[in-house]
Amino acid sequence: MKIIRVFLSSFVIVLAGYMLLSQDFSLMPVLMLLFGSFVLVVGVTAIKKRKQSVIGYLLLIVSLLLFWVSYRGFLL
Repeated sequence: MKIIRVFLSSFVIVLAGYMLLSQDFSLMPVLMLLFGSFVLVVGVTAIKKRKQSVIGYLLLIVSLLLFWVSYRGFLL
């Protein structure tokens, strides 16, 4: 899980930096999809560490919201 978390976080940072420097926001749905995946991995890790983790479940809800935003972005 740690390797996936590091890969996703570095890819999100590089993609966000590219979009900010180039002012090309056409890759925003891809960024939201990757960020939602990152938040999902962090949420699952938090739930596995602590049994009654409110933060973990909150992160799962946030990741679902990010997936929905990404899906809507791909449709436009």
